[in-house]
Amino acid sequence: MIAVTLGPTGTYSHRASRAVADEIEFRQSVTEIVAAVASGEYDRGIVPVENSIEGSVTESLDAVAEYDVAVVKEIVTPIRHALLAQRPEVETVASHSQALAQCRSYLESEYPDASLEAVTSTARGVERAREDPTVAGIGHPGNAGDDLEVLAADIQDQTSNATRFFVLAPVEERSEAGGKTSLIVYPDANYPGLLLELLEPFAERDINLTRVESRPSGERLGDYVFHIDVAAGLYEERTRNAIADLESIAELGWVRRLGSYDTEHVVE
Repeated sequence: MIAVTLGPTGTYSHRASRAVADEIEFRQSVTEIVAAVASGEYDRGIVPVENSIEGSVTESLDAVAEYDVAVVKEIVTPIRHALLAQRPEVETVASHSQALAQCRSYLESEYPDASLEAVTSTARGVERAREDPTVAGIGHPGNAGDDLEVLAADIQDQTSNATRFFVLAPVEERSEAGGKTSLIVYPDANYPGLLLELLEPFAERDINLTRVESRPSGERLGDYVFHIDVAAGLYEERTRNAIADLESIAELGWVRRLGSYDTEHVVE
């Protein structure tokens, strides 16, 4: 099995992907990854979807709404950020925008004069530190080596920092088995009480909603797509009945089942 995820080698996505496949290839954006899985080019794709500090990864949400794929597993991994550099005196700190945000308090306290550079991944930030002695990267401490030292470890603002990843597969592999289900709903409507109507079918059946988020549909201003995660499987009658009600409410739009799946915790 070949998996594709955010590169280069050493990203948190790469570390999560090792729990899925032995052979891993890289792309530079989440959208590229989702598109490659949807086309059948890869067996699996691993994309970050939510962080406990910074919230949802909006590019991932938009990509799974744009391309027809299945979610077959979620991986949750703790995030341990370290500051890596060739020397203690640095002028720039480079990393993924989410990592920079997750270490905001540390950077403001210890490197208030450093410029912050957002790059495509934490591993790319580490590469920048290898290329330029005036740059420090934020990434996993395991990315240090002879040319880079760990200036500080565990610099994230919250010790409970963790990221949730979706393991994606071609749509024909969508499963109804699993303890969680992800849905995307586009009601193509806007009126008072609409969101309440969309959520009531789950409340009435005692189905816990673990995440609800809206994203712009791109069709017009004020028009939204809703991402809904529930703690129930598609194999359950109560889930199927709730979705049937949802489809009636969203009859002008659509409801997409990304699939049911279980959670794997990966610690590195």
